[in-house]
Amino acid sequence: MRTIEAQRLSGIPESIFTTISQLAFQHNAVNLGQGFPDFDGPEWLMQAAYSAMKAGKNQYAPSSGIFSLRKEICENQNKYYGLQWDNEKNVTITSGATEAIYTTITALVDEGDEVIMFEPFYDSYQAVVKLAGGVEKYVTLKKPDFHFDFDELEALINKRTKIIIINTPHNPSGKIFNNEELQFIAKLAVKNDLIVVSDEVYEFLTYDGIEHRSIAEFPEMMERTVIISSTGKTFSMTGWKIGWAIASEIITGAIRKVHQWTTFASNTPAQQAMAFALTQLDSYIPEFRKMYLQKRDLIYSKLLETRFTPYKPYGSYFILADMPEDTKTKGIEFAKELIVNSGVATIPVSIFYKKSDEGDTMIRLCFAKSNDTIYKGIDLLRNV
Repeated sequence: MRTIEAQRLSGIPESIFTTISQLAFQHNAVNLGQGFPDFDGPEWLMQAAYSAMKAGKNQYAPSSGIFSLRKEICENQNKYYGLQWDNEKNVTITSGATEAIYTTITALVDEGDEVIMFEPFYDSYQAVVKLAGGVEKYVTLKKPDFHFDFDELEALINKRTKIIIINTPHNPSGKIFNNEELQFIAKLAVKNDLIVVSDEVYEFLTYDGIEHRSIAEFPEMMERTVIISSTGKTFSMTGWKIGWAIASEIITGAIRKVHQWTTFASNTPAQQAMAFALTQLDSYIPEFRKMYLQKRDLIYSKLLETRFTPYKPYGSYFILADMPEDTKTKGIEFAKELIVNSGVATIPVSIFYKKSDEGDTMIRLCFAKSNDTIYKGIDLLRNV
């Protein structure tokens, strides 16, 4: 029989989240691994989706997304970041930020184009660049504050470079790129005619008075930035898969060419509900942040009572921690041993690195969990 699997899939492994979740299920482990809440979002939001279904909003939405949702996204971009987008020409609703990443990279990357990303990276970036035939280049975010070397980034740029991917607030480190870093990346993009894909799904989940800023705010960057975000993280409804890509009219046209042949359109009643949800941000976000700040402080303080060394995050709902120094195994093997021997699931950070070995001795924990789950998980880590 001829070869079944396409050659372009040869470098695409099974997702670590699938591997860890299956093992955690087999061993009935406390799951602090996969990044989704173990609780529901607001009741009023579920009621809004139900009302939309009862009102007959159950057929295909326009491929670019329903008007009211695109309108609210544009209004919030103007309100929070001072960015003025056209809801018809610049916004495409996708099936989660994951599809937005896929459609964007597929639309923009040709065979041999180089794409720069920061490690540790969200693993979807690497996989999609590979599928598109692009070449990944990496800049390391270095412990303990996860800064990057400006010279290291600039040295990677050449005539084949097309895109820089940034993720702020950052998964998995919880870093928020500061103004100096964003400005440097923006100047490089303008100077070298590059596109920046900016994954901002945790834009409203920041702590300690640090505010998220979009790189599209910098001079000449709106025309060369793709902003990717979603409602799943903000409203704890990751299963609804409502995300979007915001870009110039030319880039949006390319994105929509791919989008129309992948999902075509996203969940209609969920779009209706999320359009309403975005009108509630001013009243919703303070309590949302307060809840997650409490969870961050809880997991950070409890980890300090173990032999793991945590790095305090300033955004997202993830925290990284160094393994005990005398640990004999590293990476994936250590994470598997934690499940089998200690009954707690975490994500090995090594799979988010390609260039550096800094991730070999770290694990990622998700604190978008009930306090009871956090207590149980950390109690199990005390015995490691």
